[in-house]
Amino acid sequence: MQPVRSHLCLAFLGLIGMSASSAQSSVTLYGLVDSGLRYSQVSSETVKNVSNFGLAYGTQSGNRWGIRGVESLGGGNSAFFQLENGFDLGNGTLGQSGRLFGRAAWMGLQNTSWGDVRLGRMTNLSSDWLVKFVDPFAGDLNQLNMGHAFTSGNTLRLSNVLMYRTPTFSNIQAGIGYSFATGLSSNGGSTGYDFATNNNSRQLTIGAKYAAGPVFAVATYEKAFASASTDASGMTVSNWNIGATYDFKIFKLSAGYGQTRDGFWAGSGAGGSGATIPTMPSGNNLAVEFVPGVGYNSYIVGATIPTNSVSRIMISWTMIAPNTAMQDLYSASNQNSYNLGYYYDFTKRTNLYAYVGQSSNYATDSDAKSTVIGVGLRHQF
Repeated sequence: MQPVRSHLCLAFLGLIGMSASSAQSSVTLYGLVDSGLRYSQVSSETVKNVSNFGLAYGTQSGNRWGIRGVESLGGGNSAFFQLENGFDLGNGTLGQSGRLFGRAAWMGLQNTSWGDVRLGRMTNLSSDWLVKFVDPFAGDLNQLNMGHAFTSGNTLRLSNVLMYRTPTFSNIQAGIGYSFATGLSSNGGSTGYDFATNNNSRQLTIGAKYAAGPVFAVATYEKAFASASTDASGMTVSNWNIGATYDFKIFKLSAGYGQTRDGFWAGSGAGGSGATIPTMPSGNNLAVEFVPGVGYNSYIVGATIPTNSVSRIMISWTMIAPNTAMQDLYSASNQNSYNLGYYYDFTKRTNLYAYVGQSSNYATDSDAKSTVIGVGLRHQF
C-alpha cells in the first residue's frame, strides 16, 4: 500500500501545482533599508551657518516595505495592487505623515491590449516618468535629485487618484490621472476627502514617454486646482516638462527643461534636524501654493558614468530661474545646484553610496546656501 499512497500524494501535489500555475497569481513581499552618515550646513538671512553631523536614514532611497500582487483573470486581463509603507529606520516610526501605506496604496485592472487603470494613492507622472528616468540620481539623495528644481516631480504622492496608462505602442506609452483630493497641504485647504471634491485641492497629471535603444524621451504636464473653501478658490498651478537621455555606453547624458506658473510645488529638503531651511520659493513648507503670476523655469544637465561593471559616478547641475513676478515679490534669484554621487554595488541587492551637493540661492533666496555631504549603505530585499 505504501507505493500507492506515495503515488496518490504525488498526484495530489501535482494537482495543487497545476492549480496555482493556471491561476497565475502571485503576491510578493519586498522592502529596502538605507542608513548612513551625513554632514549638512545651511545659511540664510535668518539661519547663520547652522550645521549638523550624524546618522541619516533613507537618503539614497526611502526606507520601506511593501506588498504587491497580481492575478490573472483570463483573456489577457489581470487584477493587480501595491501597498507600500514608509518608515524611519532610526526610531521605527511611520513616514508620510503617519500613514500606514503612505508611499503607495492602490489597486487596478490591466489588459495586454488596452493598458491599465489604477485607483488609490500613487506618485504623479512627472515623478514616475520624468525624474525617475532623466535624473542621474533617479530622484534619490534628497537635495541632489532633479526634483530639487523640477518640483512637480519631487516624488509627489497624490491620494484619491484615478489613473489610466496605455500599453506601449511603437516604443511610446502615455498616461493620464486625476486626483479628486490630493491630500497635499496648500493655502489652508483641507487634506481630507469626504466626497467634498471642490473643497479639496485636486490635480491633473499627464505624461508620455518614448524608449528605444539608447534614446529615452519624456514630456509631462501637471495642473493643480485650489480648494474652493480657501482664499485661493478658483486658482490653479500649471507645469510642463520635457526631458531626454542618450546612452553613449561610456556615459549616459541627461537633459531637461520645465516651466511652472501661478504657484509652485515643494522642492527637496536641504538638511536634517537643526540644519534646515524652507524647501520652496517664497520661504514656506507647503506642499503646493497658489500664487497668480509667480513662476519659474527649471533646468537640468547631468551624466551617469560607469567606472566598471559594479560602480558608477553621477553628476548634475540643476537650476530654478524665477520669472519677473517672483523677482518682484521678494528679490528672488536663480537657485543653482551642483551635485556629485558615487554608487558601488557589492551585490545586486546591496550597495554603498557617497555624495556631495551644494545649492546657492537656495529656494531662490539670494542669502541662502545649503551644502550636504554623506555616505551610506542600502540593502534591498
